[in-house]
Amino acid sequence: MLKKILKPVSLCLVFSFLLLDLSSQIARAQMVDTNSVIAAQQHTENRERVVAFLGREDVQQVMVQHGVDIVEAQNRVASLSDAELAKMANTMDQLPAGGDGVGAVVGAVVFIFLVLLITDLLGLTDVFPFVKAQR
Repeated sequence: MLKKILKPVSLCLVFSFLLLDLSSQIARAQMVDTNSVIAAQQHTENRERVVAFLGREDVQQVMVQHGVDIVEAQNRVASLSDAELAKMANTMDQLPAGGDGVGAVVGAVVFIFLVLLITDLLGLTDVFPFVKAQR
């Protein structure tokens, strides 16, 4: 009686052991430089601040007055480098408390206008029609 039960049980056990995944994941721990973590956080904060600044209604009105497409400007901000974002964020930090920020708005608009103009001159975009006339 024991031999009749032993064979199916042993086959079941062998089959279940074969189905086990005995591979293990190797965990790697490395030191993370504090400066790199801070730089990554500042990059994220700078991008959020500049995007929020461009999302303001008064800034968008000034941009429309100067002929800058808001969606194109937001796309350009998304492609800015870390140094350019830091420069824009530092300019925003230097505004007086309680000030209206007109200088920063004009500065941001001029910066975005220049970026769009340079990319138009290089032939990468087609935003301003007056650039085509000179080609």
